[in-house]
Amino acid sequence: MKEFDKEELRERLTPEQYKVTQEEATEKPFENEYHDSKEEGMYSCVVCGNPLFSSDTKFDSGTGWPSFYDKVEGAIGEREDNKLFMRRTEVHCAECKAHLGHVFPDGPNPTGLRYCINSASLDLDKK
Repeated sequence: MKEFDKEELRERLTPEQYKVTQEEATEKPFENEYHDSKEEGMYSCVVCGNPLFSSDTKFDSGTGWPSFYDKVEGAIGEREDNKLFMRRTEVHCAECKAHLGHVFPDGPNPTGLRYCINSASLDLDKK
């Protein structure tokens, strides 16, 4: 696992990127960089650069956050999240543990999953 000094991250990341990835915050829906992006490429972790999602698996979920129906194999870790009086599955970067968002079982085929991800946790490496 890659570990980063919190002060170095505060200097390198924007305040919103830090709050999302390090403090498990959620950015506002529809007011984030990638929610409606159609650009092709690989979405990577903003903290460590680990490839997470291909634009080929991105879809418009109508939620206001970038959504993907599949992940790069081995790139995502999961854990139960019982905050906000509900049971959800939190997803984080498997490489550095940066918070990304949540996964829900209401996505399209072929997986039936919806990875609902904060734009602030992502970098898009365009094709």
